[in-house]
Amino acid sequence: MLHYKKHVIAEDAPWVVFVHGAGGSSAIWFLQIKEFVKHFNVLLVDLRGHGRSKHITTSKEVRHYNFEVITRDIIEVLDDLQIQQAHFIGISLGTIIIRNLGELAPERVASMVMGGAIIRLNVRAKVLVAVGNFFKSLVPYMWLYRFFAWIIMPKARHRKSRIMFVNEAKKVAQKEFMRWFTLTYELNPLLKYFEEKDTGIPTLYLMGDEDYMFLPAVKYIVKRHTNSYLEVISNSGHVCNIDQPQEFNSRAIKFLCNVSLQSLPESVDTMPQLAAV
Repeated sequence: MLHYKKHVIAEDAPWVVFVHGAGGSSAIWFLQIKEFVKHFNVLLVDLRGHGRSKHITTSKEVRHYNFEVITRDIIEVLDDLQIQQAHFIGISLGTIIIRNLGELAPERVASMVMGGAIIRLNVRAKVLVAVGNFFKSLVPYMWLYRFFAWIIMPKARHRKSRIMFVNEAKKVAQKEFMRWFTLTYELNPLLKYFEEKDTGIPTLYLMGDEDYMFLPAVKYIVKRHTNSYLEVISNSGHVCNIDQPQEFNSRAIKFLCNVSLQSLPESVDTMPQLAAV
């Protein structure tokens, strides 16, 4: 089972589950925990091969990872803790896992907060994936990871996010990195399916205004899907929970509290501004 850490404030409090991206770990949410535990029970998981979930063995049947295997790892933790339903918050590739959870077990997902959401791969992203697949067996994987981090988060203000993710990626074994990289072969058909199918699950997209690779696709998708909202965080790149943690926390908490109260507004723009939390 995945390694996890939980913070329980009350038995009847709603749960929030944090899902990190590829190469990260639950440590990337260190700027969120303090604020979220004021309102919710919090569950942080380390995906297989990441953080303290390195012990998970891979059977012959799942030698090559796919999104269903990784998603069911999270469902197994929910079952073990007897969490019937929760809000889910993800960053980067973690948003794809959450969206897939909404497909496999929609009754378990009260809402989704998608930070730096990956909705569609633009031409630059497709080229990046192709380059990675070509060189993955020829160069050390950390060279590729540093290169990807710089392409996706290029500005000086993204430096903290880049360093955080590179440092976490160093803890992932090369063989494990290769297994995760095989997921790129699934991305295009899976993302196309997600784009065409509207789950209706309340979803808030939190995107940095400098997330040039993925923000345009999110702007498009929120116009097509019901119960989907977008908030753009200024002076922030792809990893907006680290670039602008106060904005990320306040907007996400406001949204989740509204969902918990079953009082979603017609538009995020009509929500009253939250005081700093």
